[in-house]
Amino acid sequence: MTDPYRITEAPVAAPKKPGGLLRPLLWLVLFVSAAANVVLSTAADNQWISSAFGLVAVLCAVALIVHHRRNRARESQS
Repeated sequence: MTDPYRITEAPVAAPKKPGGLLRPLLWLVLFVSAAANVVLSTAADNQWISSAFGLVAVLCAVALIVHHRRNRARESQS
């Protein structure tokens, strides 16, 4: 008689999430660029550099939203 509680098969590894390193990198760039935007907009005379950091922060936020929406759509199809 076999034991129904004994695991005889190897456990299946969880699938890797797509873009595993992309999301933390985007968050890091978002925080750094937002902080640089705040510091440079209050301290520096050159507003072009501050605006560039602000644009980078907005682009990172958009990329994070797109990344989240794509991964959410993939998970709901499974």
